[in-house]
Amino acid sequence: MTVTAATKPRAIRTGTSARVHTVVDSPLGPLTLVGTSLGLCGMYMDLQRHLPEQERFGPKDPSPFTDVAQQLAEYFAGDRRGFDVPLDLAGTPFQERVWTALQTIPYGETRSYGQLAAQVGNPSASRAVGMANGRNPVGIIVPCHRVVGSTGKLVGYGGGVERKQRLLAHERGERGERPMLDASGGAGPL
Repeated sequence: MTVTAATKPRAIRTGTSARVHTVVDSPLGPLTLVGTSLGLCGMYMDLQRHLPEQERFGPKDPSPFTDVAQQLAEYFAGDRRGFDVPLDLAGTPFQERVWTALQTIPYGETRSYGQLAAQVGNPSASRAVGMANGRNPVGIIVPCHRVVGSTGKLVGYGGGVERKQRLLAHERGERGERPMLDASGGAGPL
């Protein structure tokens, strides 16, 4: 098994290119990937909080998403620990600082909202960090699931706390009753 380690944080580029999308299967359910000519600008789970209107995804075109789909499959199989796809994220300057900081949290580890606030230079802004974390448009790739409450408790996740728990267990190598992938490499039950 080849494991791809995390890389340094990807640059966040903001463009105004036309968007296209596709839907890929995952152990967490379908993931809608949205991109521009500059990179991935959205990845949404079904029933996700802050889900944009589908009209904003653009026409369906799977061709630009081959690399990200492959990297996601490798991640869920346990063969990848970081992502190196181009990102085209649009947010406030503070949100973009938080999203960049999220990319520095190592695979299998967590940080509190307060620790992340200190990392972005505003130690009293843990609530604002939580809001920016919740608006992250590419969860998993920009790993907002690795942020927990000050006591280590799992709190908030746009895709649902159960999914957050499964992602963290997957990264810690825990094999429970509900694996990310079954023995055949297919998605385990949610």
